Amino acid sequence: MKTTRYFEEQVLRKRPYLRREWCARILAAPAAREAQTDGRIRHWGYLTDADGSGLAGKALRVVTLADGETVHNAFFDRDFSKERR
Repeated sequence: MKTTRYFEEQVLRKRPYLRREWCARILAAPAAREAQTDGRIRHWGYLTDADGSGLAGKALRVVTLADGETVHNAFFDRDFSKERR
């Protein structure tokens, strides 16, 4: 999985609970996808019990660069709802 320097140095430092495999799984099969005005792409997906994280059902937003594969940011999105997209 390709990542930006920002993701490596800032996001993972601020959110040490994030796992790269979660981001990769969301990118492989997102529940929703949306382009931002700056060209970056938002991908959403849900964690499952299989993660062993205790975070089942939480929506994770993974933001990539315009190429759709280089991860720039990731965080849990409390406001995400598939019905709204």
